[in-house]
Amino acid sequence: MDWPHSLPRSPRGKKKGQSRPGTLLPGPHQVPLDLISQAKPYARMEEYERNLGEMVAQLRNSSEPARRKCEVNLQLWLSNKRSLSPWGYSINHDPNRIPADLPEARCLCLGCVNPFTMQEDRSMVSVPVFSQVPVRRRLCPLPPRAGPCRQRAVMETIAVGCTCIF
Repeated sequence: MDWPHSLPRSPRGKKKGQSRPGTLLPGPHQVPLDLISQAKPYARMEEYERNLGEMVAQLRNSSEPARRKCEVNLQLWLSNKRSLSPWGYSINHDPNRIPADLPEARCLCLGCVNPFTMQEDRSMVSVPVFSQVPVRRRLCPLPPRAGPCRQRAVMETIAVGCTCIF
């Protein structure tokens, strides 16, 4: 999507950047322009980090054993256990990253589960699927230098699931 760059040009005589309160962006999203201008810049990032923190807390508090079992469970609603290339989650910890803990997928099978026999078939291979996620890197001066730490927004690649390949 290419908005806000695709917004209509300002009519002559009107300063750029001004809009009537309640004016809607073109397209299916119909977001009032005055709401966008009033939004806090980090509101989405804070919500994203909070959601990641909740996932990590669920992993830590899970009663499910952290075993590496290659099986499909069709009774569960969780897609990672119903996949023909099932995966579990572990916690990727980095103290110089914000958030320090990220849930990361790990494949439970070397091969893939055959949908007809429900047994592992090693003629195929389960591989992780990677995605880039936004994080903040903590950059601190190394001793003997002193000074405050800074933060830099970066994209980090983590495994988010698994898939089956030939």
